[in-house]
Amino acid sequence: MRDGTLPFNLGVSLLRAGSGLGIAISVGVALALVSGLSRVGEDVVDAPLQILRTLPALALVPLFILWFGIGETPKILLVALGATFPIYLNLHKGIRSIDPKLVEMSSTLGLSRWQTIRDVFLPGALPDFLTGLRYAVGVSWLMLVVAEQVNAESGIGHMMMDAQDFLRTDIILVGLLVYG
Repeated sequence: MRDGTLPFNLGVSLLRAGSGLGIAISVGVALALVSGLSRVGEDVVDAPLQILRTLPALALVPLFILWFGIGETPKILLVALGATFPIYLNLHKGIRSIDPKLVEMSSTLGLSRWQTIRDVFLPGALPDFLTGLRYAVGVSWLMLVVAEQVNAESGIGHMMMDAQDFLRTDIILVGLLVYG
């Protein structure tokens, strides 16, 4: 704390996690709306996402480095990839579990498709979205641990890997405490 290393690295890590989480929210919500509101959308979106979800994150690190280089992009995209699934899965479930009577009522009242989405589907699925968001925050932090330990020049993971080289157990424990 005194030399500014921890606050700087924590700030970098939080920026990466926040950026990845922001991307994950955008992508997860869009995909859940496409697959949750349409059978065709579900056929096109859900199966590939379910397959991608089963891949271990560590196995994707070398591929992301090859595709995106060793800068910030692969780190943020790894965080985004991991955090997208809880948002997508929970919001998709929330949209699919909306009472059909509410949808029928919205059509009886003459609401347009967008009004039905805005006034029926989104509020009804909000609790499931918030559950997914809670899990996504945890997953984004876990993915950050993986991402920052691969050729990072800053962040808590870099600080811990640097401490490993110099056998500084105290710094590693502080990093683990921050991650926790």
